[in-house]
Amino acid sequence: MASGVQQGGGKIIGISVELLKQQARKDADEMVIAKDLGERKAMLLKRSDVLVMMVGGIGTLDEATEIIELKKHHTHEKPIIILNTAGFYEGLEEQLETMEQEGMLPRPLSELVFFADTPQEAIDYISSLVA
Repeated sequence: MASGVQQGGGKIIGISVELLKQQARKDADEMVIAKDLGERKAMLLKRSDVLVMMVGGIGTLDEATEIIELKKHHTHEKPIIILNTAGFYEGLEEQLETMEQEGMLPRPLSELVFFADTPQEAIDYISSLVA
């Protein structure tokens, strides 16, 4: 995805951690190295206008749930999109819906996060926010 951004004339800003700096993208326009994962999450939130979670592992899930939790408490109001490629995050969506139904979310789930099944849905959603 990052290569496509660069080919389209976009700028890549990477935020990695000290532990993984050797694996960080070498051709990024800017690479910021945070001391740890907590600092990385704070930087991601501060430097982003919209947060899009793509298929990933435990670290991605940790980042997404923390950012959703912060939004739940009105620490930020940035749009959060979970790109549910090939149904990868169906279980997460179902769990969050259960939490909402059980009264465990003080805000409607639709105010916290948007699930997009395709990149185009994510783009359309972002476009609808600025229209």
